[in-house]
Amino acid sequence: MDYLAAQTIIFIKANPEWSVFVIGLTAFGESFVFLSLLFPGTALLIAAGTLVSEGALNAIPVISAGIIGAILGDMVSFWLGRKFGPALTRIWPFREHPERLGRGVTFFQQFGGSSVFIGRFFGPFRAAVPLAAGMMRMQPLPFYTANILSALIWAPALVLFGDRLARLLGQENLTTKILTIGITIAAVAVLAAWVRRRVLSR
Repeated sequence: MDYLAAQTIIFIKANPEWSVFVIGLTAFGESFVFLSLLFPGTALLIAAGTLVSEGALNAIPVISAGIIGAILGDMVSFWLGRKFGPALTRIWPFREHPERLGRGVTFFQQFGGSSVFIGRFFGPFRAAVPLAAGMMRMQPLPFYTANILSALIWAPALVLFGDRLARLLGQENLTTKILTIGITIAAVAVLAAWVRRRVLSR
């Protein structure tokens, strides 16, 4: 887990009244194409599960905030894709890194509407696919269906995974738990990158 995520979870533990806002904003940022690289939404939701296991946070508001933030982030990205289309390739960050959008377009072309659902669970595609879906003129109803269904699985799965992992770690302090979760996330990211390469190579 990176420094920002670790500091954010420490802030949430000290200020639980801000947890819903911070988690919702972070989930939105990770799903929004122009902010996705700056917001560690996946790491934060898993780490928030450790606070749920300690009783510092209530699972339902945390999960709800993650779901709503993720849905809204994808919706805005999709709208931007439909509204501005190919013109987006001429602005930051795609002007300097066209491959970020290219990966999303290629993934959408391979898997169609289901890519919106699948992409939620793979970091490199999470924000790019909704934008690509908008650019490729995907119909709104199938998009919103895939967007909402994937968010309903993504956020609860991450929080509950963090909760379960924290329980397995038992009496370890928060710092140790965060470190363990960070290592786990890194391992999952490596596996996801390998799967992504395999998928795109086909």
